Parts: sequence; structure tokens; C-alpha cells
Amino acid sequence: MLYNVRMKKFFAGKDEYAFSRLMYILEAGFEYFISLLITGAYLAKVTSDIGISDGVTGILTAFVSLGYAFQVFALLLAGKRPVKRWVTFFHSVNQLCFALVYLVPVFNVDKTAKTGIFILLLLMGYIISNVILSPKMNWFMELVDDSKKGSFTATKEIVSLIGGVITSVIASVVIDKFEEKGELHTAFIVTSIAIFLLAVCHTLTLVLSKEKDLPPEENKKMGVLLKELFHYKRLRKIIFLCALWNIATYITTPFYGSYQIKELGFSMTFVSVLAFAHAAARAAVSHPFGKYADKTSFERILLIGFGIAAVGFFVNVFTVPSNGKYLYTVHYILYAVSLAAISGGLLNLVFTEVPVRLRMCAYALEQGISGLSGFLASTLGGLLVTYVQDGSNTLFGISVYAQQVLSLLGALFTLAAIVWLLFGLKKERDPQ
Repeated sequence: MLYNVRMKKFFAGKDEYAFSRLMYILEAGFEYFISLLITGAYLAKVTSDIGISDGVTGILTAFVSLGYAFQVFALLLAGKRPVKRWVTFFHSVNQLCFALVYLVPVFNVDKTAKTGIFILLLLMGYIISNVILSPKMNWFMELVDDSKKGSFTATKEIVSLIGGVITSVIASVVIDKFEEKGELHTAFIVTSIAIFLLAVCHTLTLVLSKEKDLPPEENKKMGVLLKELFHYKRLRKIIFLCALWNIATYITTPFYGSYQIKELGFSMTFVSVLAFAHAAARAAVSHPFGKYADKTSFERILLIGFGIAAVGFFVNVFTVPSNGKYLYTVHYILYAVSLAAISGGLLNLVFTEVPVRLRMCAYALEQGISGLSGFLASTLGGLLVTYVQDGSNTLFGISVYAQQVLSLLGALFTLAAIVWLLFGLKKERDPQ
């Protein structure tokens, strides 16, 4: 406690909100660690134990995208200030849901009941998380100077990535060790406890952070803010760009987790090695990309990111069990590098496009539309996976894995995003 007081005094002497920005970096880290454990190969382990098919697993993984769609409801909270108290409470609830997800396989009920409880907990967790995401993001991003947003976002990502590697390695080794002993359910219980402890740390970072007071004229009702928001034509084009990228992402990545542990035969330990390579690659370029974006524009860094992502998806078109460890690693590293440019680029492109009073609404609207687009893409992807697997991994008479087809679609939608970025977005900005 005394240490926290001293730390606060140290940062307050330089900048009133410096300590809160540090807490934001840690908050993002803890949230990322939890998200790692409820997506990809980790979630596929749980669904596989319950007996859920690969196609449905992909759709369930895409609940993260469907959750984004619920950010539209954050518009109803636009005038509810301050946000700290209720954001902190609901974040704790959503992360409790995620912790309980790992206990579902242990429940002494039949498969149908397990599936229902699993879907309910996962969906509740993502809905709550995303309804509060925009207010929380706006709360913390208001503490960052516009001219330093790119660099700050990069720093935040690097911390999350480094901690994420440690989290992935520990979780993977624990799951593999217990599975070797035939005690996979014990591994699930340990993981559930770990998520709960991470959630407690996450809550503390929110409690210790400050929130800026908005002037009365900026604390407007949702209808007024939304009406003003639609006057920004370029913002609508940015939202379309975000939707294209979400489609490319969610028609592919939700189905890679089951592909890794089933068709490609990766152990959870090798999955953690991939996580290390992913994090190292992304961390290495995050700061250079962030500084480049601050000096030039977020459009330029996005062009670089989309180009790398398209190549990564194309590589995965040729990934099969015989070369899986090599080509999937290449794909995953390229995808990691692309995210270093794309994640911060899209976020900051939205945030710098509109005045401060509209940023929460703009981000919520973008995430809502993009999230719904991504979930619909995942639903179609799930149907395609089921169709190809039911046909003994053939499509139009060609022997192929479903994830190869999805990777091709991901590459094509990423190319569409590049075309829209080059020709759809006007260089001139709307008058502020």
C-alpha cells in the first residue's frame, strides 16, 4: 500500500495522469492474458472435451466478434459519466464468466447441458466485455496525447505480448502435463483458477486509475452525439475498412485453433512456442510501426499491415500436416507483424477522425458494425468447414482442408481492404 502511494506521488509530480496510463498498460495486459486462454487452441481443447464439432467451435470462437456488435449498446451509455465505477463492476462479472468456462467440462451433466452452459457463459462474457469496452477505451485514451497515441499503443501492446508469452507457455505446459497423466479436467480447474486471479489483478488496475472530468457541454445524450457523428463522411468509409478487415480475420482465425490441435497435430507446448514467436515478432516491430504512424499517417501504416497480412493468409493456403509446423509458423509470424500495424492503426484512425466528445460513440459504432460483419463471416466459415469435412475434406472434387479454403478467402478480403484504403478513403479530412 505504501509502495502504491509513493508510486502515485512519483508520477503525479510529472503528470497527473501518468500513473493511470501505467495502470492502463497493465490493465490491457491482464485482459489480454485472459483473452488468450479463451480463444484459439485453448478454447478448442475445452470444446473438444465437451464434444463440440470444429465448425461450431469456430463459430463459438467468433463470439469475440459477435460481442463487438453489442458495443452499439454502449451508445446508450454515452451520457453516463463518470464510467469508472460501473465499468469496473461489469468487467469483473464478464471475467468471472470466462473463468467458469473452464469448469463446464467438469460439471456432472450431459453433453447437451454442457454445451448450453458453455455457450451461455462464453456469450455473456463477450457481450458484457464489449458493451463496456468503448467507454473504458475512451476513458483511458483521453489520458494520452493525440501526437503520442501511436507510440503509446505500441508500448501497451509490447507489455501485453511479453506477458502473453509467459501466460501461454505456462498454460500450455500445464495442460500437456495433466493430459499426459489422463487428468485433463484437473488442468481445466487450474486454468479456471488462474483466470480468476488474473481478473482480480485486472480489477485492481481499474480501481487505481483516474478518470478525466468532461466539461458539461461534452456530456451529451446518445441521440445528439450520434446525429452529429453521421456528419463525418470519411468516418463511414473508415468503418467500412474496419468491417473488411474483420471479415478477413473472422472467416479464418476462429478455425485455426482446431486445425492446429487436430489436423496439424500440434501439442499445446508447440502452440506455446508459436505464441512466443508471434509475440516476439509483433513486439519487435510495434514501436517502429507506432513511431512511423505518428510521423506519417495511420493510413500508411495500415497499408503496410494489410500487405503483410495478405501474404500471411496466402502462405496458409498451402499449409497441410506434412509441412504444418513450418508453414503455419511462417503464417503466424507474418500475421503477428501485420497486427502490430493494423490493430493500433485502425483504433487510432477512428479516434483521430472525430472530436473528443464523439470518440466513444465513433468507436462503439465501428466495433458494432465490424463485429457483426465478422460474426456473420465466421458463421459462413463454420458452414463451409462442416461442408468440406462432411465431404471427406474435398471441395469440387479437390482434396483440400477447409482451413486452406478459408485462408484464401481471408487473403482476398484483405486485398479488398487494401484497394479500399488506396481508392475509397479520401485524403482530405472532414472539417472538425
